[in-house]
Amino acid sequence: MGKWHLGIGDAVEKNWNKELKPGPNETGFDYSFIFPATADRVPTVFVENHHVIGLDSSDPVTVNYKKKVGNEPTGLENPELLKMPATPGHGHNNTIVNGIGRIGYMSGGKMARWTDEEMPLTFLEKAKQYIWENQAKPFFLFYALTEPHVPRVPSTMFKGKSGLGFRGDAILQMDWSVGKIMNELEALKLDKNTIIIFSSDNGPVLDDGYEDGAVSELNGHTPWGPLRGGKYSVLEAGTRVPFIVSWPGKVSPKVSDAMVCQIDLIRSFSSFLNQAIPAGECKDSEDTWNALIGETEAGRNTLVEQGANLALIQGNSNNRPNNASLALIHNNWKYIPPNNGPANTNPKLTNIETGNSPQPQLYNLKDDIGERNNLAEKYPEKVKEMEQLLKTIADR
Repeated sequence: MGKWHLGIGDAVEKNWNKELKPGPNETGFDYSFIFPATADRVPTVFVENHHVIGLDSSDPVTVNYKKKVGNEPTGLENPELLKMPATPGHGHNNTIVNGIGRIGYMSGGKMARWTDEEMPLTFLEKAKQYIWENQAKPFFLFYALTEPHVPRVPSTMFKGKSGLGFRGDAILQMDWSVGKIMNELEALKLDKNTIIIFSSDNGPVLDDGYEDGAVSELNGHTPWGPLRGGKYSVLEAGTRVPFIVSWPGKVSPKVSDAMVCQIDLIRSFSSFLNQAIPAGECKDSEDTWNALIGETEAGRNTLVEQGANLALIQGNSNNRPNNASLALIHNNWKYIPPNNGPANTNPKLTNIETGNSPQPQLYNLKDDIGERNNLAEKYPEKVKEMEQLLKTIADR
């Protein structure tokens, strides 16, 4: 349920008025209720399994990411129609839907379009419905919350409640939604027999395309805490994310220093559930089950982190994805190889420190989680060791 940003088939342009596949249902899910990208992109429609919901055959959906389709106003041509201005340079100035400029052009599908205020609540209700319908048997639910991804348009009952702009309001709404899921489990007496994992896909970002108060109404809040960087960054604030495991009666509340990665969920749960992983699959996944349930502080020893390939994002086709910033964590040491990429995503836009530097960087995360003290010159042999280990892993 929720955001699905992994694509539906290989073609960018597709026929949205017919069966849509492959998608979630072809990657292991028995049922899916999603929107097919991110909320700042068209088409702004719900897709249930393989079909757009509420589609009127006399008003077919047309989508194009390269050129305008139809005659609907765009953020570029009609900024006076926007209820939330787009930050220049982010690309959120194409077709206007619900008073918000989107990435890409869309026409048709008027009856099928969701509004930003009700869309997250629809996902919540569908998730609760799924739990109710499957309460008598084991089930897996992936509830992909849309908050606080842009555009941040919280439901009306949350607007202005946080004092931190719409971004803060959306985070309040996210917290409330998670509570509603937990309430549903409790009402059905499933709460003691359900494992809940809450996590995120990247670190914080403030201005990510819309002037929504995320920067101007931050009011001293520090979403990145003591860390450097944020979304798009190879620094810790880019990849170190919330990770909470709840299993009443089995997992005791505590804070763990064990290092785990989301890809470890595959091998960890396959071990716990005695389900074999097909040969050759999930090579990077490790069994960290005992760390996940708090029985040990020993997680994985080694982890490769990756920041954004900013040149690729900006449309430089000569810059391949493997030129993105990499970093290696090994036994509390973190090594960032020399990188000639930009030191900041863009001071006028997202304004996030990337971690790129022409000099090698070495940090002891046990004592310096904020990556303030570069020890590369002090420990040249450790730099060489980490450099070789990263190369060995990358060449696998």
